[in-house]
Amino acid sequence: MSDVTPAAPADSTITGVIVYPDRARVTRQATVRLPAGDHTVPLGPLPASVDASSVRVGGRGAATVLGVDVTTFYAARSADPEVVTLEERRRALEDARRELDDDDAIEQERAEFLHELGRRAGTSYAKALAEGTAAPAAIAGFGDSLAEQLGAGKARQRAAAQRRERLEEELAAVHRELDVLHQKTAPDRLVAMVALEMAHTGAVELELSYVTHGASWESSYDVRLDADGDTLTLTWFGLVSQHTGEDWPETDLRLSTARPASLVAVPDLDPWFLDRWRPAPPMPPAPMPVYGASYDVTGPPMAAGAAPAMARAKVVEAVATVEQGPAAATYRPARPVAVPADGTSHRAVVASLELPARLDHVTAPVRDPGAYLRATVTNASEHTLLPGPAAVFHGGDFVGRTRLKPWAPGEELELALGVDDRVRVEREQTRRTATKAALSATRRREAEYTITIGNHTPRAAQVTVLDQLPVSRDEAIAVRETRFDPAPAERTEMGELTWRLQVPAGETRTVVFGFRAEIGKGVELDGWRE
Repeated sequence: MSDVTPAAPADSTITGVIVYPDRARVTRQATVRLPAGDHTVPLGPLPASVDASSVRVGGRGAATVLGVDVTTFYAARSADPEVVTLEERRRALEDARRELDDDDAIEQERAEFLHELGRRAGTSYAKALAEGTAAPAAIAGFGDSLAEQLGAGKARQRAAAQRRERLEEELAAVHRELDVLHQKTAPDRLVAMVALEMAHTGAVELELSYVTHGASWESSYDVRLDADGDTLTLTWFGLVSQHTGEDWPETDLRLSTARPASLVAVPDLDPWFLDRWRPAPPMPPAPMPVYGASYDVTGPPMAAGAAPAMARAKVVEAVATVEQGPAAATYRPARPVAVPADGTSHRAVVASLELPARLDHVTAPVRDPGAYLRATVTNASEHTLLPGPAAVFHGGDFVGRTRLKPWAPGEELELALGVDDRVRVEREQTRRTATKAALSATRRREAEYTITIGNHTPRAAQVTVLDQLPVSRDEAIAVRETRFDPAPAERTEMGELTWRLQVPAGETRTVVFGFRAEIGKGVELDGWRE
């Protein structure tokens, strides 16, 4: 990268942008007319975040590109129109503030003069009154005039203070805007110095492309469950933001899932060693997760089968066209999107998918009595959906937020859709016993629980119930199951129990399970909970 000051860069416009998850490739075009021979044409400006090694030049015309170098164009002021306007506004406000400073200094001097005049006049008038050569009315008139002038000066100072306060507020707002555009405020810009050989006099259209950092896009989703509960409509949005130092106008904007890397290499394998197993200190078991506990549910789901207020055709969203590559996809939104370099997000619709959904409920009443609605959905589209936040709707009602994991075509995914208050779950301890300690006998503690599931929806509900048995970590403590009604569909070595129940509409089902702990002589039991 050279530091030679070039001539002013030729006018160029941004004609296309490909945004990657962590950078962007920008394409600019410029048309220049040159005589036959060798020439060096500066093109730009380029943002300060440009990757100089990524600069490429092409185009059309009777010219041969001999080479391209990135150099610095030194300027007295920023050429960005937005920055120019803000700088002019800032200078005007600062000039107005200096005028107020001058006015305030004049008022201060005027007040000092009047005070000094009043002091000296007071001495003279006192002497004249003593000698009988001055009329009291004249002295009173002079005092009134002096007080009036001092009062008017104070009024002007108060008005000036109010104007100053408004000026400071406006000036602070301009400074905040300039801080947002800090990369644009620097007057020096990078330019691409393109060496050309013209076969004959004529116009040549040059196309300059480069990769710049400070740009990205991420995924966001709306997940909407229809009234009958059989279809999940997923709308995929791309949120584009950038602070590269150059604004992107409405142009050919594309979103790519590719992840360019500065170094691409096949990973090496490290040696695989086997060694003697050395037991680690025992760790307490992790608490059983509560299905969907991280979701912020703010409203009830819409009643199943509820009809829309107006039977009209649904509004169709314009979606992006997709070009599938060998390892990534590129999406072109249906409408141009302008993205200024202020770091704010601008949304474009990438895809809208209608996917068949299989609904059930999941509850873990040992932790939370809520019954969480869950949809099991297969990605039947050609899109590999990227991770991102999702807003969940039941019909037209917003019920909460979740986050989608990466979702490949043909892959099945479970989505938690919020608490369904129409499925009521209660967990009650129905039996508790404990034997007293004896000198030689094993002590016992027993517990039994009843879980009741009530389905108040208009259709049958498939409910998965999660609970657990305690797990012993000492050979002197044994846990025995005493009752399962019905038997769990699954159980793990860590004591997790799973029941799958079909609960008809308007009916209830119960799960009863019990266990006992047998405690050896002299052992104090820890971790028991009722």
